Formats: sequence, C-alpha cells, structure tokens
Amino acid sequence: MISISEFVSVGHPDKVADYISEYLLDRYLERDPNVRYAVEVQIKGYDVTLAGEVTSTVKFDQQEIAGFVMDAVREVGYTKEYAQKWGPENTIFADALSVRTLITEQSPDIAQGVDNDGWGDQGIFFGMAEPTISNKLPEDFSFARYLGQTIYRAAKSGLLDCGLDIKVQVMYETAAGKSALRQIIVAAPVKSEKAARDLYEFVAFKQVSELIEGSWIPWKSKQPQLIINGTGSFVKHGPIADCGTTGRKLAVDFYGGNCRIGGGSPWTKDGSKADLALNLFAREMAMHQARLHGERVEVQLGCCIGRKEVHYVVTGSRGQLLNQGELELGVQLLRDRYGLDMPIYADLCKRGLFGDSTRPWEILNMEGI
Repeated sequence: MISISEFVSVGHPDKVADYISEYLLDRYLERDPNVRYAVEVQIKGYDVTLAGEVTSTVKFDQQEIAGFVMDAVREVGYTKEYAQKWGPENTIFADALSVRTLITEQSPDIAQGVDNDGWGDQGIFFGMAEPTISNKLPEDFSFARYLGQTIYRAAKSGLLDCGLDIKVQVMYETAAGKSALRQIIVAAPVKSEKAARDLYEFVAFKQVSELIEGSWIPWKSKQPQLIINGTGSFVKHGPIADCGTTGRKLAVDFYGGNCRIGGGSPWTKDGSKADLALNLFAREMAMHQARLHGERVEVQLGCCIGRKEVHYVVTGSRGQLLNQGELELGVQLLRDRYGLDMPIYADLCKRGLFGDSTRPWEILNMEGI
C-alpha cells in the first residue's frame, strides 16, 4: 500500500494567511478572552485583505490591525533584509504591505446559539490516531511535517541558502507490516546551483540517512528517490508568485492523505467555533479509541447550530464500525478543557495541531466527558 502526505512551511503563502489571522486573534485574546472571532485573510503581492466578523470589548483601529499584520509577516521571516537578498520583485517584506479590513460583528442569529452554549454552526469533523507510533500520527505525515519544519528553520537561521516558501511531499510503501520511504519531493526557493546542491545534501545526508535510516531497512537495495524543485527553477516565491488564502491547506493541517477531513478550517477561528474545538475533540476521542482497540481509528463527529448534541461514529483500520452514539458537548466545556481562551493560536499554527504531547487534546483520554 502506498501512502502520500504533504507539508508546507509557514512561509508558504496560504500559511502566511493562516498565520496572520492567528496572530491577530492572539492580540485580541490578550485583552479579551471572550472574543468571538472569525477572520479570513488573503494576501497577494503586497496587498492584504482581512474579512470576517469580530465581537469584542477591544476595538482595534485600522492602523493597529495593519501593524499586527506586518508583525506577523515579519515573524514568518519576510523582512526588509530578506527582500534585499531575494529582490522585492521575487518576494514580499512586511514593511511594504498594504492592509485592507472588511470586518463586522458576529451575526446575532449565530450569537444566540453560542450564548446558550450551543454550537455556532452545523458541520462534520474527523479525527484519527495511530497507536503504534509515538506521536499517534501516520508515519508519512509525521515525516513530511518534520522535514518541512527542519528545512524552514535552517533557511530562516541562515544554515541553508534557500527561501522560506517550502513544500515537502513524501511517499511511503507498506508491505508485510513494514514501511519504507520511497520518495521525497522538496520545493524551496534557491538562486544558485550550489544552493540547490546544499539543500539536496542537507535532506539526503543530514536528515534522511541519519534520522530515519531504519525506515527502509527491509528494502536496502531501494533507496528513496529525492527530487529538489521539479521544474529546476524556483526563485519568485511567497505571495508574489502565488495568492495566499486562509484554510486552503486542510490536509496539511490535519492528517495528510490518511484521513477524511471536514469542510472547515481550524484557523481563523476562536475557541467557540466548532471548526476548531470539535476538530480537537475528534483527535482526543480518536486517541482514546485507538488505545481501547489497539488499532488505527477514525472518528467522525456531527453537530447542529445552536445545540449541544454531538453525534459520533468510530471506525477501525479496516473500515469496521467500532462505536457510535451521541454526547452533550457544550462550547464552554471544550473551551475550558483545551484552554482555548488563551493566546496560543499563532504558535499552534506554526507548530501544527496534533502530535505535541503538551497539548491537552493529546493527553486527556476522555476524562470528564
């Protein structure tokens, strides 16, 4: 069986958009833990548009919001010095951004449901867990994320002479209960053959051979294929080359190619939103069910706007039904349970939703539900 997963760095234009929204949400939460927040972001070239709904005791003006957007992009690494290296025609830098806001308050029709501890929307949500792996995530997804984040950190620190807009795709093959890494595809901006060669050697020798050599022991004669920049050229990058939009990397944000996903992004939302809280609960429930049954499980949840009831279905690795039922899960219960009224969102966006054992949804084991 072949499994394929992808990861993109926070320097990718879609993730820049996600990060801007999460950074702004943190600024609200620092001053108002009860903010209702749903702000989408689009960034193309040096133009940024924020659109959505915010209900808060805090009233940031246009200039303050623009400042936060620039701070977020600067944190990603798109600074004036970075643009001087690559050329402002090839990448963006924070100080030159033009920010437009289209933000109103939350609809009272939605607010009345959340005010009564019901969900603010209907929706479906999926979670999974793999009990045989330490972080309970699929091997292909874990490695794609690890490698992508490692390259990004090396690029941002100057250890590698490549840009911050990084994509990694990996392919694993599983046979007779053993998995082998078959292919790695990396896209990252480089300006010279030497930089491309250094990136190749960094991935092939410093990361793959040293850290996951054991993953292809059953097929020692078949080393994984490594491709760096499939077109051979990648200089113009980030929002200059591609329009960044929030919520467009859902498979990257969740479980790679290993699990179904719902329609809602976990980013751009505060903790009262089902797209965030119920996706986290689906992961917690999957962790618990995987431990109970000793196999990979998938959890599907469904909720209704204005109501607390959440329906669930648990299936096993062969698609068999393991459990199903209904729970009463109020919005506030999960906000409190996961600490979602804290300014954790920019860090969460940068590090990833799942696999971090310090996050409560990774360790609570359904206690108190």
